[in-house]
Amino acid sequence: MTTPANSIVRLDPHSLTMKRFSALTTMVLPMIGTGMAAWLLWTGQYTWLDITLFVVMYLVHMAGVTIGLHRYVTHRAFSTSPWLTNVLMVAGGMAAQGPLLFWVATHRRHHRFADHEGDPHSPNLHGFAFRQRLRGLWYAHMPWMLSEESTKWSVFAPDVLRDRRLVAHHRYYPMWVLLGLTLPSVVGLVAGQNAAAAFTGFVFGGLARIFMANQAAWCVGSICHSFGSRRFANDDYSTNNWWVAVLTFGEGLQNNHHAFPGSFRHAVHWWEPDLSGWMIAGLGRLGLVWDLREPTATAIEKRLRPASDRSVPNIQPWTSTK
Repeated sequence: MTTPANSIVRLDPHSLTMKRFSALTTMVLPMIGTGMAAWLLWTGQYTWLDITLFVVMYLVHMAGVTIGLHRYVTHRAFSTSPWLTNVLMVAGGMAAQGPLLFWVATHRRHHRFADHEGDPHSPNLHGFAFRQRLRGLWYAHMPWMLSEESTKWSVFAPDVLRDRRLVAHHRYYPMWVLLGLTLPSVVGLVAGQNAAAAFTGFVFGGLARIFMANQAAWCVGSICHSFGSRRFANDDYSTNNWWVAVLTFGEGLQNNHHAFPGSFRHAVHWWEPDLSGWMIAGLGRLGLVWDLREPTATAIEKRLRPASDRSVPNIQPWTSTK
């Protein structure tokens, strides 16, 4: 196993400034846009086109991240064609969660050191007293992106570095973010035939969509390593949290995912909410993806914890002793 020290780069002042500027921009501007969207909703200055743009762009955003960046590139859970790869990478880039190499390397490092030293965004490395738990939850949700550390791409994403198509998408990341903001604006302008429709399309389908979808996605690293059920005996604190799973198309089934990270499904039962898994299965039936990986029933049975031991007993309770 690679040690944490061998997988981390300490950024120089210029690089750290650029990283923090980029992270804060993708945090703050969408939050401002969401405030605008709330005001437009409150005052009735919106149309059903705005709501439709929000929903459609949310679907594209989440599918790009969960199917493209996560299950396809990071975990190689299935194979697909170059054209669908391009579609998934553009959709993932529009999510504004960081360039491809950053995303893949960071997530693979998270799996390598999950909830141990070296995990870039564990909520469980700050202590277990009440205030320490709150601090850990907050850090795992957003501030970890401002860290002076950077994960080494050559250690955690050498396969991506060798793929010219994926490296190109990494470099085009700013263009894909801009596209994700421009597209709903253009649709609003064409459909509404005025600048106001373009603006509300930008607010709802662009900024508010990024904020809401990414807040849900970041709950996977914070909430889903603190609250929920633990069906499988993993060497971490990952949990299954259904409300996060619904909002993130199955990503909230973290305990399942950490047990079988290479599976294209995060659900291990048909009734668990895993929209991305269902979508990949549908693409498989159409012949658009293939080599779908998933655990056997025997493998699942071997990893199960006793039914009486699935409430995260190895995390100390929320106390206020310190």
